[in-house]
Order: sequence, then structure tokens, then C-alpha cells
Amino acid sequence: MSDWIIRVENIGKRYRLGRETRGSYVTLREVVSERFKGLFRSQSLGPARENDFWAIKNVCFEIKKGEVVGIIGRNGAGKSTLLKILSRITAPSTGRVRLRGRVASLLEVGTGFHPELTGRENIFLNGSILGMTRAEIRRKFDEIVAFSEIAKFLDTPVKRYSSGMYIRLAFAVAAHLEPEILVVDEVLAVGDAEFQKKCLGKMQDVATAGRTVLFVSHNLQAVSLLCSRGVLLRSGTLAYDGGVEEATAAYISSFANGSDSVESPDRRTGSGEYRFTKASPVRDYFGGAEEKTIHFEIQRRHNHVGRMWLSAFVVDSAGMIVAQCDSRLVDCLIGDCDGISGQFRLRSPWLKPGSYRIDLFICASGLVDVWEGACSLNISPILPYQNSVSEDGVKGGVVFADFSWQTGQGANQREFFAINGSSRGVPANTTFPRS
Repeated sequence: MSDWIIRVENIGKRYRLGRETRGSYVTLREVVSERFKGLFRSQSLGPARENDFWAIKNVCFEIKKGEVVGIIGRNGAGKSTLLKILSRITAPSTGRVRLRGRVASLLEVGTGFHPELTGRENIFLNGSILGMTRAEIRRKFDEIVAFSEIAKFLDTPVKRYSSGMYIRLAFAVAAHLEPEILVVDEVLAVGDAEFQKKCLGKMQDVATAGRTVLFVSHNLQAVSLLCSRGVLLRSGTLAYDGGVEEATAAYISSFANGSDSVESPDRRTGSGEYRFTKASPVRDYFGGAEEKTIHFEIQRRHNHVGRMWLSAFVVDSAGMIVAQCDSRLVDCLIGDCDGISGQFRLRSPWLKPGSYRIDLFICASGLVDVWEGACSLNISPILPYQNSVSEDGVKGGVVFADFSWQTGQGANQREFFAINGSSRGVPANTTFPRS
């Protein structure tokens, strides 16, 4: 017997656009009225298939017991739809999902809560909805309250809770259900940093106990820390399924190669008087010590904004900004013009091997253009051991640092330097020139 706990078999979810939908409950009057209006309604909507939208389509994968899987992708990629199907909140239009064990889902703030009931009452209500018995809820009640940190407001109706209090209580109930499968959507973004850390710790405890966790987040650093496997969705289809580092790298790379319509004006922000129209690396780079050059072009679209400056963020595959380069720091300001082209050079950034996203900004009195994922840099290792994880599994940090090791005694004493990701050994008293 296979050890899978979740099996997704070619599922798809179709929504029909341009058609009115109604709620679960309708009155007799509404039914009669709808039939009567249908006699005179124009049949101009065309074939149903022309108005279909597939939120996800042809998705297949298996998840084994005890795996912690991060599901990533841009907004609209189908992540939340997939979780709703796995949580049995909505049924797939095609294919099927097979689950072994109890599922606890935390998808939206306040789901399964009654606003008029107190926090205490909602613990019992939500716990019952999630499948806990009353005896089980009573046994874990104190732990749930302590974890949620809302003891002071336990007898207050939850309609008076802030969104942060809501999510703390909801997560506390779901996390203490002890399900075989825990499904958590981006709702953790509501909590503060300390509570997010607490939630991640709880999910790690759940995973350590041998249960399965599905985690959706735009925080790639949290996904990398928590998960061992990554599933990348793109436009409703499965784009990648494998190691979490490779999945996050593929996600970052998709910004630069045009996937997900990165260059679409609808996805650009800023006032828009000027726009970047092109950004590309001048060449492919190898090694942390070389200079990185990005060629860019800017065009004026309308109006004038006065003096402008440019900024670039270098973002790693975990979503962490490892460098910010602002043209004001080198007294580079741009006056009004119809268009301009230039180059952005990044010298000695000590970038480690991996994929990096470049975000570009045009700034004046406010943000004029924000282009996330304008292009990417792929840094390959010079040496076989110059990678992000060492042979013993220890992570090597975000960038290469300048450092030295000293060995030997007396005349045999030597000092070994690492400068800009390259290394060499010299006598201990040697002055090593900086680049």
C-alpha cells in the first residue's frame, strides 16, 4: 500500500463568467419570477464554453504522510482554489482528490466563527465544525487560549475583535485539532511578526509529530524555512513540483522571463509618467566577484515630474532583499526628457550562487514606476563547494563575506583570506589588497 496521504488526480475547477449566480436558498417567488423573465430574455451569451474560466486545470500530484509542502505562485495562480478543493469546501469540476485522515483548514479570517458569540463560545463552535468532540475541546481549551493570547477578551463577542485577534484564535483552534493534514493559507500575514514566528513554530511541531502540512504564502523565506517541498502554480497549472529551493528559484525566475505577464501595464504600479520599457543583463555571470551590469531603457508617457532618481532591489529566491542601490547615493538624478537609456552596474556584491530578481523603481516626489521582476541574475558557482548548502547540510547565509582563517605557529603561520567570494593563502603578516 502506497504511503500517500493526499492524492490529486487531474483536477480542474471551472467557473462560468457572464452568468448570474444565486445563493443556496431561493424562494418560490424568485423561482417563478426567474422562469417568467426567461421567456423574454435574450439568448446572447453564446456557448457556455466561451465563458468558462479555469481557476486550476489538469493538476496532479501526491503528498506523503509527514511532508511539509509549500504552495507558491502569483495572485490568481490558483493556490486558494486548490486549498479549498483539498479542504472539501468546494468540489472540483474535473478529476478527484483522495485524502487519508482528518483535515484542519485555516483559509480565511473568521471562517467558522459567529460574530455575535464570544471567543469562548466560538472555540467550541469552530472546534466542532473542524471535527473536534466537546470533550476534546475541553481538554485542550486552556492550551488554545494560551496560544491565542486573548484570555482578557475571551468573553467578548468576536465581532469586536481586531483581524489579528481573529486570526490568532482561529489558528489556535485549528492547530490544536491534531489533524493528520493541516492546511494553512496566507492568513498568517494578518498577525504581527512575533505571532507569525509562533505559528511557524507550531507548524514545525505539527510536522515533527509526523503530520502533513500544506502552507500557502507569498513569504518565500518562511516557505523555505518551513517546507522541504515546493509546488509552483502558474495560471492554474502545475509549473513545478520538487525541492523547495528549486521551486522558489523557478518562481523568482518567472518574473524575468515574461511568465505571468510581468510586463503587463496592469501589473505595474506608480503614477506612470515614466516607465521602464526594457531591462536585461548585459551578459551571463559566473562568480560573486564579477561586475553585474543591467541595461535599461525609460520612456516618458505623459506630463513632467521634475527631477527623478532610480533605485534597484536585488531579491533572492527566498524573497529577501539582499541589496538596495539608490542613484541618489551617487548623485545621479535625471531631468525631464522624452526617453533615456543607461546601465546599472553592481560591483562586488558578494552574491552567492542562485537566482536573483531585480526590482526597478523610478522615483520623484512619489513612486513613478515600480517594476517587480524586471529581470533576473543567475549566479553559478566557480568551485564545486561554493553553493548555498554545505555537505553537512548547514546553510551558508545570504551573501559571501570577507573573512580569514589563521593556522600554524611562528614561521609556518599562514592566514587564508576570502575576498569577494574568492580565496587565497598568504603569510599571516601579509597585507592583502582590497579590490
